[in-house]
Amino acid sequence: MTHRTITSRRSLVIVCVILFLTFLDNTIVSVVLSNIQSKLAAGVTDLQWIVDSYMLVFAVFMLFGGSIGDILGRKKVMLSGVALFVAGSALSMVANSVDLLIAGRVIMGLGAAASEPGTLSMIRHIYPERKTRSRALGVWSAVSGIALAFGPIIGGIIIGFSDWRGVFAFSVVFGLVALIAGWEFLPENADPKGRQLDVSGLILGGVSLSSVICGLIFGENNGYGRLWIIALFVLSAMSMSAFIFVESRHQDPVLPLQFFKKINFSMANFVAFTANFGIFAVFFFVALYLQLIAGFSGYQIALAFISMSVAIVLSSILAGRWNSSHKTMPLMIFGCLLAGAGIFILNTVIHPDVSTVTLAWSLAISGLGFGICLVTMTSTVLGSVPAQRSGMAASTVNTFRELGGVFGVAVLGSIVNAQLTGSLEAKLRALHLPTNFQSFVIYAITHGGHTPKGVHVTIGELVSHAYLIQQVTNAAYRAFGNGLSIALDIAGTLLISAALTASVVYFHRLYKAGTIPILKLKRAP
Repeated sequence: MTHRTITSRRSLVIVCVILFLTFLDNTIVSVVLSNIQSKLAAGVTDLQWIVDSYMLVFAVFMLFGGSIGDILGRKKVMLSGVALFVAGSALSMVANSVDLLIAGRVIMGLGAAASEPGTLSMIRHIYPERKTRSRALGVWSAVSGIALAFGPIIGGIIIGFSDWRGVFAFSVVFGLVALIAGWEFLPENADPKGRQLDVSGLILGGVSLSSVICGLIFGENNGYGRLWIIALFVLSAMSMSAFIFVESRHQDPVLPLQFFKKINFSMANFVAFTANFGIFAVFFFVALYLQLIAGFSGYQIALAFISMSVAIVLSSILAGRWNSSHKTMPLMIFGCLLAGAGIFILNTVIHPDVSTVTLAWSLAISGLGFGICLVTMTSTVLGSVPAQRSGMAASTVNTFRELGGVFGVAVLGSIVNAQLTGSLEAKLRALHLPTNFQSFVIYAITHGGHTPKGVHVTIGELVSHAYLIQQVTNAAYRAFGNGLSIALDIAGTLLISAALTASVVYFHRLYKAGTIPILKLKRAP
């Protein structure tokens, strides 16, 4: 083995460690949400922001981070991002309030956005030959999927012997190791010639995405009919229109829109969005349900999600092999169908007394589908653009992946929260409880048993209302279960819809090419 080969492999390992770190934090938090809720008196909306603040900032700044790396130096920007990620993790670890924790997550998201694009751009320079670069890109794709899959497992193990702060301590240590190794061994490279920073595109895209997510989450408790909530949605639509206008005319846009004219490129990004939408429906809501309703420990959650993680890894490896000898689109369609079917099956078997074994095999089915989707959508995107734009293409598909998770948590969270608070209000009215006591109970149920500030309840009062408390708690459990069922139905339907849409596109292309035997006979003169 030559010195160059050893250096290249070492650099690839370090790049993949950084990639693993940034993608892991998308899902590792999902299994500690219940612990955060009880320790920091966090409501459902707070939990959504703890997850979404990281992914939203990650998605908005990811493409911009790639451009900065091209101009200033990929190693410099990537490791600066890792340092920022470590700083955000440290702040999150010591946070004593929800607001401070969310601030830490925002800083982590900025760090991830600066470091993740460089992992792919660096591969192009580590492996200049196309054959070895293709293999390295396959490793990169697999690691990004594995990181998402292993988040709940690692988080479950940590929460088994520690609390939620242990997850962020893990990120600090892991990040420092990656930072030191990258500083010591990674080469520096840049391609500033002809590149311009698309600041206007970044601002308009960020405003559009941020305003719609704020509208979705804040509207849960304030009502979607409020004038300022409607204004947020209008601002989002106007900003997106301006973004499309600016990007179509910018010399070096943050998101080159011309590639979306290619149906394979557009379809793969749509699948990326829907796949992560489904993944976070499982990781966020199912993990929360298992902790709050089914009473699973961290170790039990880790054990249940191992099957899904192993399935993602195995199907990713198989999909990578199949992808080299078969058409990508049929594999992507099959992956969406399998993932959607798995979510529907999961929805039928999950209940408060569900066993770990039942949960494991149902999660494994969707995991097989997600693994196929993760590999084929990345491969499709990279195959749709010139080799010199592969960095942009992969950053684009990862942006859509992040946005799928952001919207999954925001949209489905609003549905679950509406079911929870709506059912509780109806139950409390039926029990003829005073209005002020109703708001107290709803707050306690949705904030992990904590009472509003300045309100204190004695043990005697709790004992005297034990029967009512049990009724309300049961109603809350049922409401959360109903909300979860709706969320899983939506996620499964979206995945099946993506498969059907891709099928129409694929068979229409075969029909136009005259390669479907029956249709070919009909079209013959």
